[in-house]
Amino acid sequence: MTYQTTLRSASALAEAKLIAPDQLPGLERVAAQYAVAITPAMAELIETAGDPIARQFLPDPRELDVHPDERADPVGDEVRSPVEGVVHRYPDRVLLKVTHTCAVYCRFCFRREMVGPQGLGALTPAELDAALAYIAARPEIWEVIVTGGDPLVLSARRLGDLMDRLGGIDHVKVVRFHTRVPVVDPGAVTGEVVAALKRADKAVYVAIHANHARELTEAARIACAKFVDAGIPLLGQTVLLHGVNDDADALGALMRAFVETRIKPYYLHHGDLAPGTTHLRTTIAEGQALMRALRGDYSGLCQPTYVLDIPGGHGKAPVGPNYLSADGERVEDPSGVRHAYPPRDAPNLATRS
Repeated sequence: MTYQTTLRSASALAEAKLIAPDQLPGLERVAAQYAVAITPAMAELIETAGDPIARQFLPDPRELDVHPDERADPVGDEVRSPVEGVVHRYPDRVLLKVTHTCAVYCRFCFRREMVGPQGLGALTPAELDAALAYIAARPEIWEVIVTGGDPLVLSARRLGDLMDRLGGIDHVKVVRFHTRVPVVDPGAVTGEVVAALKRADKAVYVAIHANHARELTEAARIACAKFVDAGIPLLGQTVLLHGVNDDADALGALMRAFVETRIKPYYLHHGDLAPGTTHLRTTIAEGQALMRALRGDYSGLCQPTYVLDIPGGHGKAPVGPNYLSADGERVEDPSGVRHAYPPRDAPNLATRS
């Protein structure tokens, strides 16, 4: 089926036959709590109600089942926010959340309490002034990560204005944009948008969020190529999700699709403790097993860093598998076999004439 507009309600999903009519009352309750938006590009990829694309975007009654360990701000943005729109968790970099609007709303979003039509909205001009003043006053800030929401829902004019202002802060050397737009709305990546990101004399990176290889359609790959061909490197970000990418074949296919699209896999995020997302989370042990499978069978280019964002604002920690024994004397190869290091039978090269 071809879709012309973004689907923004449970009733629109029913009309599009993406949900059954008898699901409508329950899913309207979910949509009243957490925003719904599925772009035509993503709606057209949904084959069944439980497929990997549907699980990311179609509302689920289980989202209203909030477990005791889940929290509205699972990564601690608020406790690390000195001014509206800025999260300063690490010394040399800040998040700049310019908008809380997205092209699509993911059912696992860790900012689901902040985004959408009922969310925090975009920064006001005064709030943006204060955020940029905070950055300008702190020479230790080397990188600004523009996020949200999704910053690429903003117009090329507004993106260019932002880059002009960041360009005036000499100690900011790197600007990174986090987005799903090239994947979920490829037509929005225009030459004007790409040019806007290059307006300032900064190193610019774009981090692309995708969770399944099918998301990287031909249109998405063309959109991503516009950035790479303009000299903007791309990074890949993925959330480990039950029923989406939690088997080695699916995760490996995604990482290869990233690399084929000239996107370097960067982070594989363990699912955050966002409200109503238990049904989409895996265990850390399951994630570690997947990383072991990738290490054995897939190119080094396809290896992301598996990370956990520690609740409470304490930052990311790598939680991938460990291949070195506790005493540092044995190392495990990709097949699971442990070897002494240095090798016990190493030749004595010093005696060679």
